[in-house]
Amino acid sequence: MALQVNTPPAYAFTEEQKLLNEVWRIVDRAYVDSTFNNQNWWLVRQKVLKQAPTNREDTYAAIQQMLAGLDDPYTRLLKPDQYRSLQTNTSGELSGVGLQIAQDPDTGDLRVITPIEGSPADRAGLQPRDRILKIDGEVTANLTLDEAAERMRGPAGSRVVLTIGRDESPKSWEVELVRDRITINPVYAELRPQPDGTQVGYIRLTQFSANAAEEVAHAIARLEKQDANAYILDLRNNPGGLLQAGIDIARLWLRDGTIVYTVNRDGIQDSFEALSEPLTDDPLIVLVNQGTASASEILAGALQDNGRAQLIGEKTFGKGLIQSLFGLSDGSGLAVTIARYETPSHRDINRLGIEPDRSVSLNITSREQVATEADEQYQAAIEALTQQMVVAGAAG
Repeated sequence: MALQVNTPPAYAFTEEQKLLNEVWRIVDRAYVDSTFNNQNWWLVRQKVLKQAPTNREDTYAAIQQMLAGLDDPYTRLLKPDQYRSLQTNTSGELSGVGLQIAQDPDTGDLRVITPIEGSPADRAGLQPRDRILKIDGEVTANLTLDEAAERMRGPAGSRVVLTIGRDESPKSWEVELVRDRITINPVYAELRPQPDGTQVGYIRLTQFSANAAEEVAHAIARLEKQDANAYILDLRNNPGGLLQAGIDIARLWLRDGTIVYTVNRDGIQDSFEALSEPLTDDPLIVLVNQGTASASEILAGALQDNGRAQLIGEKTFGKGLIQSLFGLSDGSGLAVTIARYETPSHRDINRLGIEPDRSVSLNITSREQVATEADEQYQAAIEALTQQMVVAGAAG
C-alpha cells in the first residue's frame, strides 16, 4: 500500500515579487550596516512581499518604502531612465542646469554641492550648501535625489524654476534657469610666475571623471617642463566622482603611504597605497571649501595625512560613503552604500568633513574672481608657497 503524503503547494513568486526579492537580496548581501538601521531585515522582506504589488510602479513604490527604512539617502532605486542617465553622466557632457546635489543626511534637505563652472546655475549665482526647496513648484521633500535630478535635467533651451533657500537668509527666492548643454572639462592648468621667482603651477580640478587622472598627469608634466617649482591644487567646489580617479590622482603626488581605507560592515576591507615615484616632489598647497566632497575629500585627506600638502580654505562637505551600482533584471538599477572610507590616519569624515590646516573664508562672488588677487584663499596659498620656498632656500 502506497503511503500518501500531503505537501503544501509550492509558493511561486509573481514577477513583481521577484523584483522585490532581488533588491532585498542585494541589500542583504552588500549594505554597509549589518543592523540595517536597527531593523529585522528578514521581517522587512516578509512585509514587503505580502503587499503583493500587481504592477511595476507599485513595485517601485514598495522598493522605495523598503529602502527608506535604512535612512540612507544614497541607497536608492534608479528607475530605468534614471539608471541609464546616471551611467552616462561620467561621459563629460549632459543637458540641464549644471548642479551637483545631495541630500543633507541630518535634515533631509536637498542641498547644492556645487554648480558646474559656466553652467546656468553657476551664472545665476547659486552656491554650495544652498537648499533647493522646490522644482517648478513641487516641494523637494517629496522627491528622491534622483527624481529631483531628473526634474532639473531636460532639453537645452527649456526652462525650470527653482525655489532656493540659504542658511544665512530668512527668505527664500525663485530662480528661473534656461537649461543648456553642460560640457565638463575637469582640469584647468596654468603656470603663475611670482615676483620672488617662485614658479607656481596652478591646477584646478572640477570633477573626478574617468579621464581626470590622465588629464592631471598631463598638466603636471607640462608644468614641470615650464619649470614649475611649487603647486596649488584647487579642489574647491569639486563634488567628487569616481573613487578610483581620486586614488590615481593621489598617486601622482605621493611617494609612499596609504591613500585611503575602505571599511565595510565586517571592518577594514581594503586599503589603497601609493605605488611608485610621484611626478613631482615640489611644495603643494590644496585649496578646499564647503563644496569639496567625496573623492575630493579622499584626495585632500590623503595629501594632508601623509604630510604631502597643506590644506587652506574651509571645512569640506563631509561625504564619506561609497556606493556601488547594481543592475536589476528589469533594466532599473540600485545604488547601495557598500562601505565608508577613512583617511590614512583613520579619520571618518562622513557628516564631519576635513578641517583645513589654515582656515580662510571664501570671499569671492563670481567665477571670474577664482584664483585672482581678489581670491583670499588663493592669495593665502601663494603666500604659503613663497614662504616655504624662502625657508627651503635658507636651509639649502
